[in-house]
Amino acid sequence: MATIAIYSLKGGVGKTTLAVNLAWCSAITSARRTLLWDLDPQAASTYLAGVQPKAKDPAQAVFTKDIEPSKLVCRTDIERLDLIPADTSLRTLDLLFHEIDKKKRLAKLLGQLDKAYDRMLLDCPPGLTETSEQVMRAADLIVVPVIPSPLSARAFEEVSRHLGKQKGKTALMPVHSMVDRRRKLHAEALEHHPDWPVIPMASIVESMAVRRRPVGGFAPRTAAARAFADLWQAIERRLAAQS
Repeated sequence: MATIAIYSLKGGVGKTTLAVNLAWCSAITSARRTLLWDLDPQAASTYLAGVQPKAKDPAQAVFTKDIEPSKLVCRTDIERLDLIPADTSLRTLDLLFHEIDKKKRLAKLLGQLDKAYDRMLLDCPPGLTETSEQVMRAADLIVVPVIPSPLSARAFEEVSRHLGKQKGKTALMPVHSMVDRRRKLHAEALEHHPDWPVIPMASIVESMAVRRRPVGGFAPRTAAARAFADLWQAIERRLAAQS
């Protein structure tokens, strides 16, 4: 079992879009038993996956040992893809992690699920917080979407510096997200980092919110679907090299 976190210091960079589409690629393209864990109180992955949580505001209870993580798992209508949904109770998750002072609480919870899944993807809230610290300790690989802009690039550099200070640091994989090659700034950023995977800005990606489906599920022959598939294959290669 491998854990892949989709994380960024900044919001609005396409993090949830990546998480949902990569989870679909894992389950369908790679035929792996896949769990997507939505850790963001906005619950965007939960919405896009078309899942209704089983109860009101139970998401934080798993971290206080009030409920086992397996009890929160919901089936999706995508073969081999399950979801642990988010809800508004996660708004105070950072405070909870600080209070319980268990540095590897998330890692231990993931360990309780590792026999049931081949790949676990974490859709993480933005910011450098107690939750992000838990994610950095638990993940085998952190995928960081970076919009081709100075502020987004600066946020990635800050994450890289922070992670570099930790022992046994987790590998980072930056990804150019929401790319419009017609824009000079975007083209220059791609030239500066030609080895970074690229996810294009496309109306078909935006329509996910209407269809509540990953792009590969309704437009598999589009450039966007191919970009997500290529990124997933790059992630699989990185995980194989790390093992």
